[in-house]
Amino acid sequence: MACWVRTLSGLEPSGETTRAMATIERHMGHVGWAYRLAGRPDPTAAPLVKLERKAARKALGVQQRQTRARRVKGDISDLDSPPSGICLVHLLKACRRDELGLRDAALLRVAYDAGARRSELVAIDVKHIEGPDSDGAGTLFIPSSKTDQEGEGAYAYLSPTTMDAIAQWREKAGIRKGPLFRRVETHFDGSIAAIGTERLHPNSITLIYRRAVRAAWAKKLLGAMSEAELERWVAAVSSHSIRVGVAQDNFAAAESLPAIMQAYRWRDPKTVMRYGAKLATKSGASARLAKRFADQ
Repeated sequence: MACWVRTLSGLEPSGETTRAMATIERHMGHVGWAYRLAGRPDPTAAPLVKLERKAARKALGVQQRQTRARRVKGDISDLDSPPSGICLVHLLKACRRDELGLRDAALLRVAYDAGARRSELVAIDVKHIEGPDSDGAGTLFIPSSKTDQEGEGAYAYLSPTTMDAIAQWREKAGIRKGPLFRRVETHFDGSIAAIGTERLHPNSITLIYRRAVRAAWAKKLLGAMSEAELERWVAAVSSHSIRVGVAQDNFAAAESLPAIMQAYRWRDPKTVMRYGAKLATKSGASARLAKRFADQ
């Protein structure tokens, strides 16, 4: 086990791909659980293995690579500024006007309003959406999530604009009950062939986000961006991108940490703070002090 840790961390030359420390710790956790469930001594708890894990952490560091955020207006410090770069505003503008585009627009808006994970998005049924109320807003019931495996459930806010987008998608697709977000089949020329009856697969969420980025680039909404730069951005997109962007926008809006955690179903404050770390450097003490003396 100690040799395996050295191999995974690159401390023992073997030709194997070096793994991130978070990946190594995850492997150790799985192996430990397997042995304990079988009633056997946990080899990952051996002193030598612990020393090797400590050496691996020292060599690799423990910082996790963060997915690229998709904020509502992009990487801006003032939420009243115009949208910039790859942001939710531009992705929505790039959506088509047919059933495929209406579904994608509704999905993007729900993902942002609720800070929804991919598993939460694909699990949404029509019955989970309540409203609109007198202001046009609605409520999304989330039966279970990554941090709610027992199914206690949680509620998320849906803006009037998001409720309108959901209504347009449902009307165009003829959805009265069952899964809200479904597969839209297209012909070779891109025209709509049919609307599926089954819910989307979780892996399709990343593909939808990436297609939206490419569409925004094709419509020249992303400014001066080369094709090579586009591909780097697309590769960095994940199903978690919008959730990270939601956290950063909340920090930019000066929302408190407890309020952010409650609204978007986070249990670990360290995760939220990590998402807002880069943004904090632009509005922290050093940034404010530099602005005061900028003209002197």
